[in-house]
This record gives sequence, structure tokens and C-alpha cells, in this order.
Amino acid sequence: MRIGLFGKILLAFWLTLFVMSQGLWLVWAEQPGPSRVGSPVLTLLARSIETSGVAEAQGELRRLPPRLRDHISITAAPGAPPSPPADRHRVARQATGPDGRRYLLVYAPPGSRGPFDISRKIVAVAALAGFIFSVGLAFYLTRPLTMLREGFRRMAQGDLDVQLRERIGKRGDEISDLARDFDLMAVRLRQLITARDRLLNDVSHELRSPLTRLQLAIGLARQDPARTEDSLDRIDREARRLDAMVHELLALARVESGAADEVNEYFDPLAVVESVVSDAQFEAQMGSRSITVAMPGLEEQRRPSVRGSAELVRRAIENVVRNALRFSPTGGTVEVVVDIDQDPLRYRFAVADEGAGADAAALGKLFDPFVRGDPEGIGLGLAIAKRAILAHGGEIFARNRAEGGFVVEIQIPAVPHGASDEEDHGAAPVSAPKEL
Repeated sequence: MRIGLFGKILLAFWLTLFVMSQGLWLVWAEQPGPSRVGSPVLTLLARSIETSGVAEAQGELRRLPPRLRDHISITAAPGAPPSPPADRHRVARQATGPDGRRYLLVYAPPGSRGPFDISRKIVAVAALAGFIFSVGLAFYLTRPLTMLREGFRRMAQGDLDVQLRERIGKRGDEISDLARDFDLMAVRLRQLITARDRLLNDVSHELRSPLTRLQLAIGLARQDPARTEDSLDRIDREARRLDAMVHELLALARVESGAADEVNEYFDPLAVVESVVSDAQFEAQMGSRSITVAMPGLEEQRRPSVRGSAELVRRAIENVVRNALRFSPTGGTVEVVVDIDQDPLRYRFAVADEGAGADAAALGKLFDPFVRGDPEGIGLGLAIAKRAILAHGGEIFARNRAEGGFVVEIQIPAVPHGASDEEDHGAAPVSAPKEL
């Protein structure tokens, strides 16, 4: 059973107060009350005064033990009988002797000097119990907080390998959760910094090659004016390549910065696919290739929507489709299949080509930046697609087809337009998934 920090503090205070109250009760019970001891004695002395006079009562008082005799007083009370003292620490009795004189008998035990007098034992029990509880609670709360402060200090100094969950232990409260989140943050920061360093290295390497070729082309043009035209063509190609690379890097940075979270729109992904395929068919015809599309036959008003950025999703699907066209052989066909799953409600896209496929060992790295199968490519298309899909809460993965070729599958969660739309989707026929 999980008990939060609030519950632990509450239980600790409650149990401490309960134990202290029981201890104080035991200490208090050890000392007999004034009424239990003094009342019978004063009654006997008062009876002696009434029957035999004050002298007889004083004689009986002298025969009592000192622990009682020293705390009992008999004084004359002339005039109207005084009221007994309203003090719970004293016991008083009144008596009238045979001669008609009135007397006041008072029993005042030790420590009964006033209503605010407290037994030393009670003070000791309260102080000791409070001190032990305070030390335990302070240690219980400050020890993990000190570890967290030390962890943040080490992280600020650049040590991202610090882990706190095992050191703090399985407390089962909010501090334990905080330590776990701290460890996750440290791991995530380490991954981001590693990815950043790797990306910077890759970018510097990728930019160095076209810049080197640009410099060579300029040098050749200066050395041999007859080769100026060829050098200008080379400079133009390298400049276009640099422009495309910068454009892709900006797109990658925009996706990683959370651009999808900043856009809160609902769009129809089927319309996005239709637009992408329409643009890609022209490029496919230029390479003597073709594209086939299979989508659910749903009316536009009955289609589930996707929340996020239509532009980023379009960019992701477009990169996957263009990648499939690039690796398809002449006369080959690229298949685009879209399905809708109802539980959970999501879109499933599959883009398959008839190319040679990818090395099985390299499948897991194809979505990393600057990993490419085409020497002429930049190696950022699938990386951008992955980050755009992940930003929408989806998944993307690739595999080789058994009959040859390569397929990329995308899954994106969907939402209905409204309550009425949701009911329509539940009754609408959905095409069975097609295996590519």
C-alpha cells in the first residue's frame, strides 16, 4: 500500500501525540490525587473537632505520617464559614467544635502551588518524545532533499551520470517519485546532449564535403578559364545541395523544437495523403514509375481527425513516399495503403516499394540523421518523418518485404470530430488492414 508524504507526516504526528498522551497519563496516574488521599483524612479530623474539640484533632494530626501531616493545616475561621478553595490541587473541609468555634482544614500536597504547576516527569516525557520525533522527522525529510541538492549540483557541473533512485531507496512517496523523475531527466539530458554532439559532428562532416568541392571548382576555374563552364555547373550543383541540406536541417530543428505542440488544429490526414500522392505522381511519371493508393471509402464528414500540424504530417508522408520513389526500379510501383483502426482509434499508413530493400542490420538506424542508402541523398528525410510522427504521439518503423522491396509503416492516433461523428464512426464500415 502506497502512503504519500502527506500521509506519512500526518501519521507520524498523530502517533507521536497519541504516545505522548499515553505517557503523560501514566505519569499522572502514578501520583495519587489530593481528593483520594486528603479527603478521608480531613473527614476524620473534622469529626474529631466536632466531637472532642480542636486539641484532639491536632493530637491526631501529630500522629499522622510526615508526608500527610506536613501538608495539612487547621485554622480558625471566625465569622461566616468561608467557601472551600476552588482549586483542584487542594482539599478543604469545615468543622464546628463543641464550643461553637469554626475551623478550616486544608490538605495541600507538594506541587500544588498553582494551576500552572506541571510535574517534572510530565515535562521530561513530553520533551524527550518531542525531541526524538523531531529528530527522526527532520532526518527523514532532509536526507533525501540533501541528496537531491547534491545531484542537481553535480548535474550543473556537467556530471549527467548521477542517479538518485537507488541511493534514496524505495520510500514509496513523492520524494521517491521525485528521485525517479530526476534520474529520467538525467538520462534524457544525456541522450539529448549525445544526440546533439553527434548531429553537430554529422552536420560539420556533411557540410565540409560540398564546401570542399566548391573550393576545388573555384580553383579549377581560376587555373583553367577553359573549364569555367564545367566549374560553374559544379558550383551550381553543390550550392543546390547545400541549400537543400540547410532546408532539411531547419525542418529537422523545427520538428525537434516541438512545432507540432504549438499547432492545435484538427485536420483530415486522408486529404493530406491525397495531396502528397497527387504531387508525387508527376515525379513518378518522369522516372517511369507509378503509384497506387488504397484508402477507406469514408465520406469527409465521417472521417476521424488528427490533432497537430498538418504541415508536419504532410512533410513526413511526403519524405517517405519520395524515398520509396527514389529506390523503386524503373517501371516499379509504389503502393500507399491507408487503414483506420477503431480500438484504439488511429490511422495506419503503409508505403511500399519494389526496390532491393535495406540491409537487415541497418534497419534500426535508417531513421537517424545522415544515415542514407542513396549516396546522392542527404539522409534527413526519414529522420524528419520519425520526429514529426513521434511529435503527434504516433509510431513509425520500417521492414523488408518478404517478396522483395521495402515498406515503411506509420501509425497516428486519431480523434472523432464530435459526439455524433464518434457514433457514426462506430457504425461505419472500415476496410480490413492490407498486408504489404
